[in-house]
Amino acid sequence: MFTGLIETVCPVKLVRRSNGAMHLAIDLGKLADESKVGDSIAINGVCLTVAKLEAELVTFEVSAETLTRSTLGRLQPASGVNVELSMKASGRFGGHIVQGHIDGVGTIKAIERQGEFVNMKLAAGAELLENMVVKGSVAVDGISLTIASMDESSFRVAIIPQTLKRTTLGKAKVGDIVNIETDIIAKIIKKQLDKILPTEGKLTVERLKELGF
Repeated sequence: MFTGLIETVCPVKLVRRSNGAMHLAIDLGKLADESKVGDSIAINGVCLTVAKLEAELVTFEVSAETLTRSTLGRLQPASGVNVELSMKASGRFGGHIVQGHIDGVGTIKAIERQGEFVNMKLAAGAELLENMVVKGSVAVDGISLTIASMDESSFRVAIIPQTLKRTTLGKAKVGDIVNIETDIIAKIIKKQLDKILPTEGKLTVERLKELGF
């Protein structure tokens, strides 16, 4: 599990595709000292398992399913990626619950600078937006952010200078595609409500009794 608090941005060193999958090598720098084979590490918000570790160079094996759902297939050597090691049981929970299981991708539609701060608008599909709420949490390329506003096709986030400095969002451009993971708590609540609320007509006392209320 992760928190969405990015530890550093690391460079991609190698991208090798084979049979629909991909081998991805990243220079972890000092974070390699805290890592070992088998560890889970979030790369741009995607939970990957360390397959090989040589000094500061870590290699991941990325499945075809992950490439389909995320932006990792777009990475090239020298690309910068957001990196977060998995949360320690003794660690502080500073962001929100981030699983590293990407729900889909979004597209940056607008970047409005207000001094050192940025308001960013991102377009997303209905299947993502229906699991979001204003003032709720969302992970964008692994970064824990708060949803400032929403409409029928997009959401906005306000980004502080520290986040811009420490993550890839500081160099983001309009048109960039990013990984999106919606809040697991919102997803669980929606699933339960979908079971309770009627698809047609009104929710009745009889239906509530059937459901154990």
